[in-house]
Amino acid sequence: MSIWNKKQISKADITALETKYGIDALTASILVRRGITAGQELLYYMEDDLRFQHSPFSFTSMEDAVDRILDAKEEQEKVLIFGDRDVDGVSSTTVLHDCLSGMGIDVRYRLPAGDEAYGLSMEAVDSFAQEGGTLIITVDCGISNNAEVAHAGELGLDVIIVDHHNAPAELPAPAIIVNPKCPGSGYPFPDISGCAVVYKLVSALRFSQSKWYKQQVTLLHAMPDSGSADSCTISCIKLRNLVPVSRLDETVVPGAQGIAETRLPDYLQGELILVWDAQTQHRLLTSCFGTGADINLFDVRPEAARLFPQFASMPLSKLMGLSKIARYGNHAPTEIGGFYNIYVTYVQQQMRKDFPAFAAQEEKDLQLVALAALADIMPMKDENRIFVKKGIASINAGRPRQGLIELMSQLNMLGKRIASTDVSWTIVSNLNAAGRLGHPELAADLFTSKDAQFRENAARRITELNMERKQLSTDAYGYAELQAKTSIPLHNDKLCVVIDERINRGVSGILAGRLVSEYNVPAMTVTFVENTAIGSMRSCRGFDVTAFLNKMDDLFLNHGGHTFAGGFSFERKRLAEFEARLKELSASITLDEARADSYDVDAEIPPAYLTPDLLSVADLFEPFGEGNARLLFMTRGLPVLDAIIMGKGEKQHLKITVGAGSCKWPALFWNEGARLHRDFEVGDSVDLLFHVDRNTFNGAEIPQLIIVDMMKSARH
Repeated sequence: MSIWNKKQISKADITALETKYGIDALTASILVRRGITAGQELLYYMEDDLRFQHSPFSFTSMEDAVDRILDAKEEQEKVLIFGDRDVDGVSSTTVLHDCLSGMGIDVRYRLPAGDEAYGLSMEAVDSFAQEGGTLIITVDCGISNNAEVAHAGELGLDVIIVDHHNAPAELPAPAIIVNPKCPGSGYPFPDISGCAVVYKLVSALRFSQSKWYKQQVTLLHAMPDSGSADSCTISCIKLRNLVPVSRLDETVVPGAQGIAETRLPDYLQGELILVWDAQTQHRLLTSCFGTGADINLFDVRPEAARLFPQFASMPLSKLMGLSKIARYGNHAPTEIGGFYNIYVTYVQQQMRKDFPAFAAQEEKDLQLVALAALADIMPMKDENRIFVKKGIASINAGRPRQGLIELMSQLNMLGKRIASTDVSWTIVSNLNAAGRLGHPELAADLFTSKDAQFRENAARRITELNMERKQLSTDAYGYAELQAKTSIPLHNDKLCVVIDERINRGVSGILAGRLVSEYNVPAMTVTFVENTAIGSMRSCRGFDVTAFLNKMDDLFLNHGGHTFAGGFSFERKRLAEFEARLKELSASITLDEARADSYDVDAEIPPAYLTPDLLSVADLFEPFGEGNARLLFMTRGLPVLDAIIMGKGEKQHLKITVGAGSCKWPALFWNEGARLHRDFEVGDSVDLLFHVDRNTFNGAEIPQLIIVDMMKSARH
């Protein structure tokens, strides 16, 4: 029997969220039960403004990357984008290609086709050098290509690596590296997709077109001390490309010292000094230091008031309370902090006004960033939530980008409201099929081609490839089924291993993922391309794939990936050595204890409260994905009003109608048709675990339940 866990939570914790953030009790209880109570985490559930994403210039290497690309434009160099074959790689390639070609740069792209290995190749470097190319930009790959990058340097080619995979101990050189997982990257959130890293680069390139690029300014704000009437505090924040680089707070007793006796002259030397309300600030500084304090102040307030007229006469003390960022902060808001937030917002809005085409292109980019985040199973937290929210909202607003509109038409998705699960299960699976079957350029060309007829044909071909991929996946599972089950005890009951050259390399990752779902242990699949073994590994229960693969790096030709998914290759002649090492190393695998039939319940809903309003609660937690599972509700004692079995063959599905107060809910239970007449009858009452969902039919949205587990209600 399965276990339904409903974690006990504190009423005080729920009330605290309700009071501080104006959240309803049900939503607050779900957040508390999921452990989402810190302001910085809540922000990304409650807000979706791009203002809350991290600055691209948080990357310590971003300015170098931007300057090298600007040099390539200036010198009319040839640039190669080298990407990967999956959705993240194709999306990364498209976003950067759109940007660079739009800048007038001579740019082309290349993706691994056919049986070519993952990552930058020697052949690609040599070929581009022979064409007179001078700059290679790798996207969603490159961080493990030490030899290839060194070879490019020997040929006089520069390399920019824009990647997000786990970094090796020795980084490729010479190269400019933009990767949030590299030590010292400066970026505050490591778990973004490759396409998101590219989007950051593109955002920085757009910012470089403005007067604020490389501008170093200091925000200054003087105010009387709240704790003492005899002193005041002068706070400064130094910015470069809108990113704080240092801060100074100086407490001064008016008349007791001159400005030269403080740290201010050195700190402000040569700086453009910005203030809010220059008249008031000048008066306070004169009060502190006398008329000898001649500081040249530039007043931001009149400029900001042109965009935000309501700010024209407001002091920082009042504006500070309007800041959403401050609202979710871990510390009490400050006036200098409020000034910084206002200034960044002002600059961003002014850029939208000065460069309207950037905003339109950014919307298109974010649709691909959303696809990549879901395709690469990035955790649905922090700024990933904003990327996916924005991307899906744009699609649902009827503005899918070129290529995506043709693919969605083929998939009969146009005009339907889509959610993160639709993107993952339908759009991503079709796009990935092109790369899995050796034609990643088809997906990239779908997004970059200006020819509408070509895009229609490409979309049709991609859906055909996905049908082929499905059959190959079915075949692969047939080859693997017996070996998978018998391999687990051979690997200390901690690892599932399948080695079979009949498996198409394009579906090896899919097969590994299915085996993880089937056996609840990490899984590894290996196939062969001539004399090379190609492997995929997928994880579960907190197991770190890349750390495990690193233990065998002496065996591999190459390897890499994320914490939960990785790939590798080795020479076929070393297969016996590889198998022996696996058996030995599997003993060291540590897995979190977790039962596959244990469910964590987000909230119990009394039947009278099981209404379509529950959908709006679920919408708040979208997008769902890694680290943010779909909301799982529980309701007891629902009468079964009707029940039918759908489908033919072995996989028969159950559709029932349950009563809940004044509502009747259709409910689907996939692959569980056998439960009718075995576990319950029409007229019985049942306890359900379920997700709330929408079924779109003839343009109308019908609320429905997707059953996860059910049992006949106990008699009272």
